[in-house]
Amino acid sequence: MLQPLKYVPYTAKELRPAGWLRRQLEIQAEGLSGHLDEIWPDIRDSRWIGGDKEGWERVPYWLDGFIPLAWLLDRDDLKARAARYIDAILARQKPDGWICPCADEERAQYDVWAAFLIGKVLTVYHDCTADPRIEDAVCGLLRSLDRHVDAHTLFSWGQSRWFECLIPLFWLWERRPEDWMRKFAHKLRLQGVDYRALFSDWQFEKPDEKGRWTYLTHVVNLAMALKAEALYSRITGCGTTVEEANALCRRAIGLLQRDHGMPTGHFTGDECLSGTSPIQGSELCSVVEAMYSCEQLLSVTGDSFWGDLLERLAFNALPAATSPDMWTHQYDQMTNQPQCSRLSPEKTPFRTNSGESHLFGLEPNFGCCTANFSQGWPKFALSVFMRAEDGVAVTAIAPAVLETEVGGVPVRIELETDYPFRDGYRVKVKAERPVEFALYLRAPGFVSGALAGERELVPGEECRIFRRWEGEESIPVSFAMESTLRRRPSGMYVLDRGPLLFSLPVGERWEKREYTRGGVERRFPWCDYELFPTTRWAYAFASREWEPEFGEIGAYPFSPESAGIAMRGKLAGIEWGMEDGLLEECPVGVQNSAPEWKKLIPYGCTSLRMTELPLLSAQKQPI
Repeated sequence: MLQPLKYVPYTAKELRPAGWLRRQLEIQAEGLSGHLDEIWPDIRDSRWIGGDKEGWERVPYWLDGFIPLAWLLDRDDLKARAARYIDAILARQKPDGWICPCADEERAQYDVWAAFLIGKVLTVYHDCTADPRIEDAVCGLLRSLDRHVDAHTLFSWGQSRWFECLIPLFWLWERRPEDWMRKFAHKLRLQGVDYRALFSDWQFEKPDEKGRWTYLTHVVNLAMALKAEALYSRITGCGTTVEEANALCRRAIGLLQRDHGMPTGHFTGDECLSGTSPIQGSELCSVVEAMYSCEQLLSVTGDSFWGDLLERLAFNALPAATSPDMWTHQYDQMTNQPQCSRLSPEKTPFRTNSGESHLFGLEPNFGCCTANFSQGWPKFALSVFMRAEDGVAVTAIAPAVLETEVGGVPVRIELETDYPFRDGYRVKVKAERPVEFALYLRAPGFVSGALAGERELVPGEECRIFRRWEGEESIPVSFAMESTLRRRPSGMYVLDRGPLLFSLPVGERWEKREYTRGGVERRFPWCDYELFPTTRWAYAFASREWEPEFGEIGAYPFSPESAGIAMRGKLAGIEWGMEDGLLEECPVGVQNSAPEWKKLIPYGCTSLRMTELPLLSAQKQPI
């Protein structure tokens, strides 16, 4: 038996993005994610659809985001292209249920991580389409995997990501529960990495030596594993309650942020955990997987802590790793990156990645992020509202419209907002006829105060409003936010306000690189770019006082030109070295110009930026 979810996600049939969020999804559809099947051989000519290119994780990764993108935007052209892939995949499913594109004699060596992933993709497609073929296909796939792991114990990525298979397994279990499902879940846990043990007895406070690669400290594995215990705790009698599992999940992210944290709320990893230096990077795959873990944790536990982290990642780390038009992306983003140019192996700060990992392009370093970043915005959009046992919950704050039924009554709930660029939101409820239900309002933990009308909300806690809804009603929610300088392990500081981290934008000169490598063509607009600074970037905070300035949200919400908010305060020029594109980790800090008024903009609106800066009055404080 499965424990019920605290909050049940709605599907793209009920939920639609609006405002700046819809525009962000349109940008994604107009950019790289919306065209990968036309330009990238690993998707266009994949073995998943009968081609001769990659037949493992890249098509499933891409479909995991492309499918909800197509249905959230209600674009028939995108839907048809997604259906073409699903049709081809289902047509190649073997009689015994095996679905991955390898010969029968290759199965023992095939890493079944891709099978877990395609199972999840099929459930996403069913949520969008109610395709009657999917349930049987998922059942056949999972039964084949159940038999497979008896003879071929999990290894490699499948062993590290065993819990991802619980997502399609639980989806099926809720539709047609059978005894074998519980046993299969138990086998997966026994054969997989024990993340409960890993985070209970944490041994990875420091980065591994440079060049050393491990599955246990791999940043994407750990971003995915944040939800592992909570997922497994849904099984009745498994020995861990949902509350106990949630406590362990919170311990896990606390350890990762303490020892390897970035000011965005994420943690470093290029590929593996890399400490707290502002010039260490983190992989884009790990950002979207951490977001997905937060979304799952919100659903399983109802803990608004995960809503806070989800918003912080979505508004900072996710948009910062793509160009504003989303035609290019970085593999690794850095807190401080005043230049993104090719680095020699001797100069690179990355522990296991190449000196091209921070370039903006089609496939910097590895192509996993090229496919996987597609899930970030669509799944975030699907997390704005979730179904509660007695009503509807606002679980992430962004503009969206929900059209559903509550108690058999058609209800429309709209969340109007320019948050995070503004300080609040408005919920509009329209019921076709009178109906009683609860509406749960979100008050993030990082605001200093919140009001729903005249009712005071507690930051970090959900507010339940149970009433009889009739006709049209509107509830305004306003936040009080304070700007704070937060000290980092380097001894430097960052500027926060609400969910947003702020950076000094550095003027950008984009130098295009068009070429072919390994049979993959890079040409405009999906070519590579090196970015060089055109404005001064070596500054320190000269004051703790910063004030917001609000502006219009432009056509590209996360761009330097369209930032809907800026923070105004004083910076002073300092000495800070950069050689051959590699920034000095911590500056000498000697002031060499008088304080001047400057504007910082949201971290997510920058490509070149300086975020972690010294505070002149605090330079001599011990770290």
